[in-house]
Amino acid sequence: MHIIKQSRRQFLTTSTAGLFGTATMIAPWKAVHAAKKTSDSLHGPIKITDIEIHEITDEFVDWISYELSHFYGPWKRTIYVVHTNNGLSGLGESGQTEKPEIIEQYIGTSPFDWIGDETSLGLGTAMYDLMGKAAGVPVYKLFGQRYRRWVPVSSWTVSTHPKRMAVAVKQFAAMGYTWMKYHLSPFENVIDQMEAMQAVAPKGFRIHHDITMHGTNDHMFELLENISKYPIAGCFEDPLAKNDIEGYAELTKRCRLPIVHHNTPLLHTFEVIRRSADAYMLGHYSIGRAQRRAGLFASANVPFMLQNTGGNITRAMTTHMQSAFKTASFHLVNATESKKWDVVKERLEPTNGFLRVPERPGLGLTLDRTELNRIKKLRPPQQAKWIIKTRFANGTRMYNIHDPKKSLFLVRPDRWRLLPMSYDSPLTTEYWDDDGSVEYRKMFYRIQQEGVVLLKK
Repeated sequence: MHIIKQSRRQFLTTSTAGLFGTATMIAPWKAVHAAKKTSDSLHGPIKITDIEIHEITDEFVDWISYELSHFYGPWKRTIYVVHTNNGLSGLGESGQTEKPEIIEQYIGTSPFDWIGDETSLGLGTAMYDLMGKAAGVPVYKLFGQRYRRWVPVSSWTVSTHPKRMAVAVKQFAAMGYTWMKYHLSPFENVIDQMEAMQAVAPKGFRIHHDITMHGTNDHMFELLENISKYPIAGCFEDPLAKNDIEGYAELTKRCRLPIVHHNTPLLHTFEVIRRSADAYMLGHYSIGRAQRRAGLFASANVPFMLQNTGGNITRAMTTHMQSAFKTASFHLVNATESKKWDVVKERLEPTNGFLRVPERPGLGLTLDRTELNRIKKLRPPQQAKWIIKTRFANGTRMYNIHDPKKSLFLVRPDRWRLLPMSYDSPLTTEYWDDDGSVEYRKMFYRIQQEGVVLLKK
């Protein structure tokens, strides 16, 4: 654990009033002012004195660990515990540790200096947790009116063998989810996956297809039409190249299921005015940036969602935000459900696809110090590189190497310029781990030399 303590008196160059002004597009001044006034009356001036930094490595839940580990290897996460001069503490987390010069900016300041924070999503989360606790109100009240008590949520997984996709649908449905998001991969046949998932899906369960900005030789409109024939099909995220705003606008008109635009070229500004999609996704936007976009979405009356991956700290913050943003009515994504352990005592679990917005002060979470210390000691095994073993219906075999540190390869192999692929090719894929055999070593070496190996039957 690292702790950064106050070493000098430090003030933000922007005044508190100016930061409040940043948030007024969403949070009325009266609500923010009232929260600070209550905090001052209860606690007096609040200052950040030190920040604990805990780096942990996540383990995946057992039933989905095989495919997630092969895609990514263990995930790392940083937990922040922020302390004040009067005994309050706030929680935040991020995918990686912020640089010391970023963390030091918070030392010696008031949490209320960080309304509309655009510096760090993880530390900004801790600031909002502190503000809510200091004022005795849930975080969503710092954003203004609450538009919904329950917020829609989606589960998340990766593209894998159709039978494993079916298992994921059954597991997530049993956990209370009604949506499942996954990235399509040209190493799996999406129609075979749809058949397997449709066979086990309860009525009303939907799939969020993330197409990762295309990258295959599929005719996209035809592909989406074929997928849309299944009742389980729900929406399509990023089906075209990032810059093709006009293509998105046309596809939105022609496709009967919602088109979700995530990776936008102009950062969710002109695209929204152009109506390039039915809904929009903000991925790991800072709190202030998300607030501004929420104002634009509300003005245009278009739905959107937040995708901020993490544990229950991240899930709680995302839930509070989506409850207070007027048109944030699309399902949020956190991937919290894939983690085997967490560092807080509370778990935000869905009921019929919705999360209940916490009503306790701050995020509504309690640090489990014992569990935090235990998880910090865990050292999940690293996933070694492995061979993607693919067989086409005509008997052709294809072999590629996957490095978990380069997870994009499994969804956008075109970036490696090997050969054109399709999401609907008649193929099946196996994960070939190093079994110590001479055959494996020879094939691994050959792929390294050739980039990809294709063999006739």
